Amino acid sequence: MTEEPGTHLDEVKDALEELSATVEVTDEPGELLQAVCEQVVRVVPGADMASITLVGPGGASTAASTSEVAVSIDSAQYDEGDGPCLRAARTGETVRVDVGTAERLWPHFTGVAREHGVASYLAAPLLVVEGVAGAINLFGLGAHGFRDLDQQYLELYTLVVTTVLRLSHHAVQAREQVRHLRIAMDSRAVIEQAKGILMAAHHIGEEEAFRLLAARSQRENVKLNAVAARFVAESCRR
Repeated sequence: MTEEPGTHLDEVKDALEELSATVEVTDEPGELLQAVCEQVVRVVPGADMASITLVGPGGASTAASTSEVAVSIDSAQYDEGDGPCLRAARTGETVRVDVGTAERLWPHFTGVAREHGVASYLAAPLLVVEGVAGAINLFGLGAHGFRDLDQQYLELYTLVVTTVLRLSHHAVQAREQVRHLRIAMDSRAVIEQAKGILMAAHHIGEEEAFRLLAARSQRENVKLNAVAARFVAESCRR
């Protein structure tokens, strides 16, 4: 806890670079959140454990953590219905408390935390995706209560993490849209191909060819693109 700010900047920089490297190899939310937990304990000098809480329609849950102890402490907050991480997620403000303050506010949660030697708490709000609030939770084994500088480190890191997670989420959505578009284009292409075969074989117009395909689709209770693909395959074998 006596580390000077200037000597810690390299550690912060390294953690951010590692987060960037993680994003380059995966866009799976769970893996990204786990990477955040493992790196934030390096970013904030007073942190011994970390977890990430997500609060959705079904309630609160721990999405990532550095240890099972952190998960147990989170669970105590969920049982009590309040605590640093839940308050940060709900209010959108950083929560920093020492053990004395925590005992007055959340006796059950603090009792569980004490059993694990935790006496300092720091949580910053985290918006992972629209409609799902969350928080990065830090736990300290000492009774230091975290410093102003620790809070500043966490808030800076959380700002970067929020941006990274949003960009990753948008990238996943964009890829999914492209995939659906490709499927739609492939389906349209095979339908057009089937229509062309019918038009040439029976000397009929485009509308009549489509009507024949649609009728077969309804009769067999199979999607139109699947009927078209099967018809094209059958025609190629003849």
